[in-house]
Amino acid sequence: MAQSMQMPDMSNAIMAQDEMGRPFVIVRDQGNKKREHGIEAKKSHVLAARSVASIIKTSLGPRGLDKILISPDGEITITNDGATILSQMELNNEIAKLLVQLSRAQDDEIGDGTTGVVVLASALLDQALELIDKGIHPIKIANGFDEAAKLCVAHLESTTDDVGNDETLFTQHLFKAARTSLGSKIVSKNHDKFAQMAVDAVTAVMDKDRKDVDFDLIKLQGRVGGSLLDSTLINGVILDKDFSHPQMPKMVLPKEGAKDVKLAILTCPFEPPKPKTKHKLDISTVEEYNRLQSYEQDKFKEMIDDVKKSGADVVICQWGFDDEANHLLLQNELPAVRWVGGQELEQIAISTNGRIVPRFGDLSADKLGSCSKIYEMEFGTTKDRMLVIEQDTGSKTVTCFIRGSNKMIVDEAQRALHDSLCVVRNLVRDSRVVYGGGAAEITMSLALSEEADKQSGLGQYAFNAFAAALDTIPMTLAENSGLDPIETLTNLKSKQINEKISTAGVDCLGKGTIDMKELFVVDPYIGKKQQILLATQLCRMILKIDNVIISGKDEY
Repeated sequence: MAQSMQMPDMSNAIMAQDEMGRPFVIVRDQGNKKREHGIEAKKSHVLAARSVASIIKTSLGPRGLDKILISPDGEITITNDGATILSQMELNNEIAKLLVQLSRAQDDEIGDGTTGVVVLASALLDQALELIDKGIHPIKIANGFDEAAKLCVAHLESTTDDVGNDETLFTQHLFKAARTSLGSKIVSKNHDKFAQMAVDAVTAVMDKDRKDVDFDLIKLQGRVGGSLLDSTLINGVILDKDFSHPQMPKMVLPKEGAKDVKLAILTCPFEPPKPKTKHKLDISTVEEYNRLQSYEQDKFKEMIDDVKKSGADVVICQWGFDDEANHLLLQNELPAVRWVGGQELEQIAISTNGRIVPRFGDLSADKLGSCSKIYEMEFGTTKDRMLVIEQDTGSKTVTCFIRGSNKMIVDEAQRALHDSLCVVRNLVRDSRVVYGGGAAEITMSLALSEEADKQSGLGQYAFNAFAAALDTIPMTLAENSGLDPIETLTNLKSKQINEKISTAGVDCLGKGTIDMKELFVVDPYIGKKQQILLATQLCRMILKIDNVIISGKDEY
């Protein structure tokens, strides 16, 4: 019997005609469309998450290693910041891209803990897959994980310590928390200096009433050359400029009898006025030319007089100067800076309490900014110069000036300092801390395991799986520190249960004690809470996907 031939899928067919007008059917090739559904789709998702987590897992903790990232145009980045690594990796898998967004969400909201959140999300998906293999429905697992996350956050809150009760101790606690966040970074050898910079920067600009910090007031400026130890915090603003004339003084101090140096901050150019519309000037005689030249000179003198009358010592201008104006400024002993960007002008105005003035006629003494001194910094043999506008006290803006032997170190030091600033800012917002080194995760894991036995039904499996996922963090920390992960975890769990030490964590640096309270290895509570909530939400989202259709190119 002849075997019946399988009919092609006609749903995507196209009718066409040849050159003789005879009709024929073109059936599109469906071979390039791949579909994954059910358990296969979930397995591929978990594998994608696992491969991403395995890349950044080794960056977790103070003994974590760095990654070198090379962009398509050959630019090199060396970092161990989870969000930076993931954002610069070229990923094609849709689930891997979700993990990148997860670390970015943690970075935007908290600023630290970007590696931990990806490792936790991947561990949750691994555990969920084991439960799916046992035949438990994904939605039931997701619901169980949500309940477990709520219990974790509640238990975590009960174990927090509030460090904001004592004002004098609070600054010390901020310093220690900043130092913890810098422990795994490239600056870890100088972490005391950088932690102090972060604390001083935040305490200088923080709003105590609102308990918040405006990061726009803290500027991070890097310059290659020198070592990390040459980095410093400047109360004021640094400009990548120098004075407009080489004969202008390199340092401006207050005049005799004055307390401050006065600054005129201008957005109008030192040029003769011109119509804003298109125009043409016809000069036919020598007299007309001389009259125009004297008019321009008079205008320049008028501008200089306006600045002098206001009592300004230094001029900061957004636009350029005419050479003649530059010479007149030098003659009148008015040091000036030109081509200062709009953002920098705003920072100078905030720092010096001045007003940005759009017209020379509007200049008056009450609109001038004031600072304690302005000076040029010169670097090495390159004749590179930067201008510093410094305040002795009460500056509303600060600049963290970072030095390093090469651009990669300066960039990574800036990222490390940013993370540290975020940690200090989070503690200013919410002064509760939990203990690091995996201590918080082990405490939550034990609480969940205890609660799991009280659950009826499938919730018990989800609780145990969530507890096992939380154990991944201390195990990874131990592994990255060269310790036996399983032995370390079991020792810590028995310490926490038998001796009721909820602050027992992984001694990554071999300090001889596992009490994280004694070592003061802390994380802000809001950062840890955000990690758990974000990882659980992402896990739920991925568990709900059961069908992936990848559209290939249709070929005729």
